[in-house]
Amino acid sequence: MQFAGTDRYIATDDLRLAVNAALTLERPLLLKGEPGTGKTLLAEEVAAALGRPLLQWHIKSTTKAQQGLYEYDAVSRLRDSQLGDERVHHIANYIVKGALWDAFESDEPSVLLIDEIDKADIEFPNDLLREIDKMEFHVYETQQTIRAKHRPLIIITSNNEKELPDAFLRRCFFHYIRFPEPQTLSEIVSVHFPQLNTELLEAALSSFYALRNAPGLKKKPSTSEFLDWLALLLSHEVDAETIRSAAQAQAPLIGALIKNEHDMALLDRIARYGR
Repeated sequence: MQFAGTDRYIATDDLRLAVNAALTLERPLLLKGEPGTGKTLLAEEVAAALGRPLLQWHIKSTTKAQQGLYEYDAVSRLRDSQLGDERVHHIANYIVKGALWDAFESDEPSVLLIDEIDKADIEFPNDLLREIDKMEFHVYETQQTIRAKHRPLIIITSNNEKELPDAFLRRCFFHYIRFPEPQTLSEIVSVHFPQLNTELLEAALSSFYALRNAPGLKKKPSTSEFLDWLALLLSHEVDAETIRSAAQAQAPLIGALIKNEHDMALLDRIARYGR
C-alpha cells in the first residue's frame, strides 16, 4: 500500500515519495524541518491512511534508549516483597514494555513515531542501532528474545538541535520538510478553514511571508503559528484592509507569530528605517 496524502494533510510530491521509499526499503524515515511544519502530524496521517495502529514515543532530554524497549521496575518488586505479595516470584510482572516492544508484538504492521530524537543524549540513536536493524532485542531479566512479528514503519522526527551519528543516519531514509510555498500553504489553510475569504487569506499570506523574510529574525513563524493567527483573525473579525495597512511590528494579533522581544524590536527598527 502506498501513501498518497489525506484529506487532512497536504503532502508534497517529495514527501509522499519519501514515505513510500521508507515503506519499500523497510527503513526508518528520518524527518527534519522547522518546528511546526507537520512532522509529528505526518505520522498520525500515514497511520490513518495505511490503516495501521500508531504507537508514539515522545523523547525528552532525560529519555534513555532502554525505555523504548522495556524497564525493570525494581522499586515495585521491593515494595511487593515487603508486603508479601505473591507477584514477586515472577519477575515478568515487573517488566514494563516500551514503545518498540509494543510495535514488535503488534499483530499487524504498525507505525512507530519516535518524536524529536535530537532532544536526547548524543548516544541515544547509537543505542538503538541493533534493535532497529535486526528488529529484535533481548530481555535479560526473563531471558526472552523479542522479535518483531511485522516490521513497523518507524518515523523519526528531529528539529536539528544536535547532529545525529553517521551510523544511525546510514540506516534511515532522510527527508527535509521545506517550508511550504504560498500555494501549498494556501492548500493547507483550505483544509482547516474551507470557508475563509480569499481577500483575507491573500492579505494574511502577504503579511506572513513578509514577516518570515525579515532579515535577522531569531525565530521565524511556522505553519502551525500561521494557522493559529488565522483563527484569531477570524475570531476578532479582522478584515483584509486592516492587515494590509498595518506595519510589520503592528500587525494585528502579532503575538501569535512573533514569540520573543528580540524579533519584536527588530521589526520596530525595520519599520522606523522604512519610514
